[in-house]
Amino acid sequence: MSERIETAAVLGAGLMGTGIAAHLAGAGIRTHLLDMVPKDAGPSPKDRNRLPTEALRRALKSKPATFYDPTAAELVVPGNFEDHLDRLSECDIVIEAVVENVDIKRSLFAKVEKVLPAHAVLASNTSGLKIADMTRDLSPELRSRFLVLHFFNPVRYMRLLEIIPGPDTDSNVVARCARFGEFLGKGVVFGKDTVNFIANRIGIYAMMKAVHSMDEFELSIEEVDKIAGAPMGRPKSAAFGTADLVGLDTFLHVADNCFRNLPDDEERAVFEPPAWVKKLVDDGALGRKAGRGFFKKDGKDILVYEPSTGEYREQKKVRFDSIGAARNIEEPGARIAKMLEGDDKAAGFAWHTLAHTLVYAARRLGEISDDIVQIDRAMRWGFNWDLGPFETWDAIGVHQSVERMKAEGFEVPPAVTDMLASGRSSFYAGPLSEQTFFDIRTNKPAPVPVDPKHIRLSAVKENESRVVRSNLGASLVDLGDGALCLEVHTKMNTIDDDVIEMMGAAVEEAERNFEALVIGNDGAHFGAGANLMLVFMGAQQGDWTSIDKAIRGLQDALQGLRYAKIPVVAAPFQYTFGGCAEIAMAADACEAHAETYIGLVEVGAGLVPAGGGCLRMVERWTRPLEGVDEVDRLPFIGKASLQIATAQVATGAEEGQRYRYLRATDGISLNRDHLLYHAKERALGMARAGYRPPRPRKIAAAGIDAAQTIAIRVWGMMEGGFATEHDGKIARKVAHILCGGDVLPGTEVTEQHVLDLEREAFLSLCGEEKTQARIQSLLMTNKPLRN
Repeated sequence: MSERIETAAVLGAGLMGTGIAAHLAGAGIRTHLLDMVPKDAGPSPKDRNRLPTEALRRALKSKPATFYDPTAAELVVPGNFEDHLDRLSECDIVIEAVVENVDIKRSLFAKVEKVLPAHAVLASNTSGLKIADMTRDLSPELRSRFLVLHFFNPVRYMRLLEIIPGPDTDSNVVARCARFGEFLGKGVVFGKDTVNFIANRIGIYAMMKAVHSMDEFELSIEEVDKIAGAPMGRPKSAAFGTADLVGLDTFLHVADNCFRNLPDDEERAVFEPPAWVKKLVDDGALGRKAGRGFFKKDGKDILVYEPSTGEYREQKKVRFDSIGAARNIEEPGARIAKMLEGDDKAAGFAWHTLAHTLVYAARRLGEISDDIVQIDRAMRWGFNWDLGPFETWDAIGVHQSVERMKAEGFEVPPAVTDMLASGRSSFYAGPLSEQTFFDIRTNKPAPVPVDPKHIRLSAVKENESRVVRSNLGASLVDLGDGALCLEVHTKMNTIDDDVIEMMGAAVEEAERNFEALVIGNDGAHFGAGANLMLVFMGAQQGDWTSIDKAIRGLQDALQGLRYAKIPVVAAPFQYTFGGCAEIAMAADACEAHAETYIGLVEVGAGLVPAGGGCLRMVERWTRPLEGVDEVDRLPFIGKASLQIATAQVATGAEEGQRYRYLRATDGISLNRDHLLYHAKERALGMARAGYRPPRPRKIAAAGIDAAQTIAIRVWGMMEGGFATEHDGKIARKVAHILCGGDVLPGTEVTEQHVLDLEREAFLSLCGEEKTQARIQSLLMTNKPLRN
């Protein structure tokens, strides 16, 4: 059987089908997107292919973006079921995503079987129909190549992929699809052919339990969501907000599928929504896509639905002591435990809904999955919980919580009591590098499955000998094979004096004892920029010497990375802002996660990039012009100036390449878990291919005339109301830096000259009252101030 998947087909151009096709195309796979011929279609191919063509057009306009890069849409070939099923003969995988009707699926599969090549996998994206029912009429041979690949919507952003084999599915097909899912960047879990599989079964139960418990605890919708969000280790959207996000019709469809098809479920009634929720759907209040659901946007305000009146109203301020006590605890397990310690009704609601969810999940062991790891991963990757149910149970203490459950009349499942009776007090145990979980099939510990390409720094650091050096802000970690890693671990991985010190130490250590240096971390983000609090305090106190020293230190550290004698590879992902973007841009190369949101955003704080960000933009926008006589650099400098002055952030690594925050030669990894591994391999490959460090270069400046031209354009934006006076001041300083200062066009300037211009502009802006107000707004509200 051919292993590579080079050509695919998606059958059904609805929201899910189009999302799957876009994701496959983003991974470089040529994909046929087929759907029905519209009943009113004319004879032209364009009209007969109207449904997938229009779906692709909508996808290209969607926000957030469906495609990593709009040009990937060229790999999606629209077609229809009547004229183009023969295209499936060239496919390595076919994924069906048509309406959830078993007869329609069977009819389509019968046609597919006639043209599908012998090596190809046939998959369904269903979440509600049984495999045996869908494949009843297929040949035994094709049933061996059939399984469910359940993607989550939106496909690009939701990590979970549930793989559900049928009774006849070949194990090699399952393994092949698991590898394919990992290549697509998905977190793969294996479930059983049960109603709504793993994540939706547990996730919808938890949400519906919150809905049903609201009246019992005399809580409002906004109060429930404040409790059921971050304090319980769940997304900020919590229960009602998440339903609005996915669509109330979708939410109720999944719940109804459980209610109708799980007659023996001991908590079946939980899946039946209250009458007032059904009425919202009947009235077209379907959530964000309809402009109203449980919440409704009214200008700048977000109103909330009041079930007792059937009207929307202003939200109340939500204050509970238990939420306040847990608010500033970063570690999710400790935060949840603290929340449950409270004695107010918020803590009571949290315990009530969580306890029921934990018991419900434990009862599903053996039914929806054979092990807790699959369930925990499904909830983290599919519903964005910080911890899965069994990880949560460990965090709050299994023995203590079970005693409380029993005292309150819960029937705790044998899977839990058997574990406690065996002498084991937690579902997971041991160091991360050798972690075990309690396996209900054997009533014994079993090793947690480990992906060999997933480098977890927290696990590596359990071996103290691998921590080469450390301070409060950063660590140097031996990754093995001659690679050293610089790991930042401040809050939000921001840059402070400790981080700057460790950057210098990293270069020294790597040059002395290693072949290559990698920059990355295990956190939620690569880094949110410089520590603004330190800048604000220095500015408020007029301590310009300390600020100047800090900027010089950052510049020197980043120039040290740039000209190190060993290759330096950064592994940016998620937020890569300001100074952290400058770290990535100083490296020899980046191995970026596809979901990297990178930009020089200092203008939002009333500042300019001062760690070499302006210098790197000059390099990247003008380097192709080197050696060209009498070239006009203004258009190129103008683009760089606009990006910095408007704080443009790339919404993905491919857009980052277009903005030149990343190079065209930088790598892009779809799988976040594999990012450090790929960065390490890239760095070692560079080292072993005969690495030569770059040489400092001189830059032909665009000059004062170009800066003045840009300044005139800035004035136009201010006159048009697109920029404030302070925006204009900052933009002119950016142009001054990028154009090389007060020099004639073509004057060769050094890198240090540009860095000095950055530093001078940064310092002068720190003294501005309006800049200090912008920094204060970001620190207090996390929102930019336009002044």
